[in-house]
Amino acid sequence: MRFWGCLLVCLPGLITLAMAGVDSDQAEMIERMKAGGHILMIRHALAPGTGDPANFQIGDCSTQRNLDDRGREQARSIGTFLRSEGITSARVYSSQWCRCLETAQLIDMGAVAELPALNSFYELIRDREPNLKALRKFIAEQPSDGVLVILVTHMVTISAITDVGVSSGEGVLLKLNKDAPYEIVGRLDFGRSSF
Repeated sequence: MRFWGCLLVCLPGLITLAMAGVDSDQAEMIERMKAGGHILMIRHALAPGTGDPANFQIGDCSTQRNLDDRGREQARSIGTFLRSEGITSARVYSSQWCRCLETAQLIDMGAVAELPALNSFYELIRDREPNLKALRKFIAEQPSDGVLVILVTHMVTISAITDVGVSSGEGVLLKLNKDAPYEIVGRLDFGRSSF
């Protein structure tokens, strides 16, 4: 009898989550983001290829690997998903790479500020430790009860900070703690298993 009572109470919520394409772990992460005190690190959306051309220059998108049409659609869908779940704004920071800046702009969760600590070190190994030191300092300075912070960056950066691998357009949620380092909450695919 107790089982059937629980089933009747829980079933509508489970059906709603299933219809929305959000599993229970992601639903919990969404509630956490709404409550504040979290950082969402997102890998830039689809940008065909690997690394960047030899003539790469910050500020010149013609020298970089950029989003394609699928990547732009993917970035917009991330913002659409977040808004559909009640997350309408955040403090947004991006790597200075064009594919990250465009992803952040198309997510459309607020003004985008460049944060050099989010820049890739995939081919610039000498930048790895300085970037990560600056990024960890930035994270440590964020209030544990502040609004959601979105960081749009690269796979190498997310992996180094969280020890979690992500595909293009996926994210990892971090919880900020008042007197302790951040902790990893989980990985988000923004309501889709693939793109």
